[in-house]
Amino acid sequence: MLRLAIAQFRPDKGDYPANLARAGAVFAEVGRWPEPPDLVVFPESALTGYFLEGGVQELALPAERLFEDLGRVHRESGAPPFDVAIGFYELWRNHLHNSALYASLGGADAGIRHVHRKVFLPTYGVFDEERFVEPGRSVQAFDTRWGRAAMLVCEDAWHSLAPTLAALDGAQLILVPSATPARGLTPRVGESRPANLDRWDRLAQGIAEEHGVFVVVCHLVGFEGGKAFAGGSIVASPRGRVLLQAPLFEPATVPVGLDFAEITRARAEAPLLSDLQVRLPHLLGDWSARRRGDSAPEPPADSPSRRAAEPPSRLLVPPSRRAAEPSPLTIDPELTRRWLVEFLRDELTRRRKFGKAVLGLSGGVDSSLVAFLAAEALGPENVTAVRMPYRSSSPESLDHAQLVIDQLRSPSRTVDITAGVDGIVAAIGGDSSPARRGNVMARMRMITLFDLSVELGALPLGTGNKTERLFGYFTWHADDSPPVNPIGDLFKSQVWALARHLGVPDVIVNKPASADLIRGQTDEADFGISYPRADVILHWLLQGYHTADITPLGYTEAEVALVEKRLESTHWKRRLPTVAMLSQTAIGEYYLRPVDY
Repeated sequence: MLRLAIAQFRPDKGDYPANLARAGAVFAEVGRWPEPPDLVVFPESALTGYFLEGGVQELALPAERLFEDLGRVHRESGAPPFDVAIGFYELWRNHLHNSALYASLGGADAGIRHVHRKVFLPTYGVFDEERFVEPGRSVQAFDTRWGRAAMLVCEDAWHSLAPTLAALDGAQLILVPSATPARGLTPRVGESRPANLDRWDRLAQGIAEEHGVFVVVCHLVGFEGGKAFAGGSIVASPRGRVLLQAPLFEPATVPVGLDFAEITRARAEAPLLSDLQVRLPHLLGDWSARRRGDSAPEPPADSPSRRAAEPPSRLLVPPSRRAAEPSPLTIDPELTRRWLVEFLRDELTRRRKFGKAVLGLSGGVDSSLVAFLAAEALGPENVTAVRMPYRSSSPESLDHAQLVIDQLRSPSRTVDITAGVDGIVAAIGGDSSPARRGNVMARMRMITLFDLSVELGALPLGTGNKTERLFGYFTWHADDSPPVNPIGDLFKSQVWALARHLGVPDVIVNKPASADLIRGQTDEADFGISYPRADVILHWLLQGYHTADITPLGYTEAEVALVEKRLESTHWKRRLPTVAMLSQTAIGEYYLRPVDY
């Protein structure tokens, strides 16, 4: 029986000494268990955080140095000898790698057993690994004190060849340190979990069952630049059963026992690995022969056969085929609530060292929802709601904001911005159109909010939703100025759903959305389309679909064109100012650092 501990770990970004000390605390903790583990497994990039960008060069270190440091904190912890598997950024022969170290700590045979260098480096979506590290070139098993193991790092496990090579090389246990940003709010039966963790669970179970091995996936925990590492680590048996699932959104050190006799029983029942070992040489020989053989040259790009083989420009599974499925914007509100509350706690208190927040409370659903989330994350007494009326503002807005203040019992301020706005408009002179005055109002509210943040020692929170941001429906360097925004990736439809779940007053949720900058103004009248229809069109446009794919769902070409025009014409509002690049150290182009490091 192998006694194993999953150390689901939350690092401080870029702080290697602090994280090393925290690993030592884990060693001390497991050393006090009645039955200390034989092996402790940590996540990918456990001692630095994952999204380092250019910081990799500063924090990468040789495996020998990491082993020495781990050995030191292990001795200081007083724990008995055990093995450790841990992800780190490695400096090896003047090359940088995303690696995993397996080492024995303590005892006469202490030493490095193996270093795996991540082979498959993701360069899609939020990932850009291959810009900062180089790929490894091998997958192999290795001997340990208790048997034979192999390591894969995160995406390595998504390529079926990698775990197959590990199993063919004799691995009884495949360890997968991972730093996987959570994605997906789709409702599911049972425990609320980010959608991509379901995929990880199926992947671990599938690898284990196909090859008759134990699989351990240890996920990172915490937030980096708004991206959540949700935890939820998993251990799967050789029959594909889940032996352990670690908690979500929190560090945890969890024990599990692995009976290696289970491998024998599983492989006897389903000898898939044995079958592969027998047939693989023939398959590889045939594949090699065909690679060397007389395969026909590819036809010219304009030939009829080439054109016929190419897929149409539209995606092969258009949304019209999914019309009977639930709305793609349906969310699991309880998962969303917990995710955003943890995000606010992490971003304000752990990362930025703020215990208080301040936000503009307009009486609308967006700012009300942020107030509810912040009150839960920080305590209502630490969230100051600021009402900032102008002389043309609707009295209803003040009343609805007061409903939220009363329900949450949060401190509040009311700052009339009329004199400030009118003074600036008068000083500038010229055409004082409602739109120009509205821009001044929006910026005056941010001046007020940021000034109060200094007085209160509170971080300003943003309240713009995803639909507004994609439509460019905000005043540049005003509504988008606060440094933290919990709802910026929720469409308006999803904001309504979450607000109802959290108990935001119905009168606020159900009223027409309005920026309240111009008397009688509503968002949907400005857009020329309703939020629910715009949200779905935006969803499919962002997924890469085109007008001909979306109209079968019941939307007109004019509606799709309206939404697409707004989306494409407002990219500039979602980016920092464009700077002329003159050197190889241009900020944001060559000199790269994540926002939280």
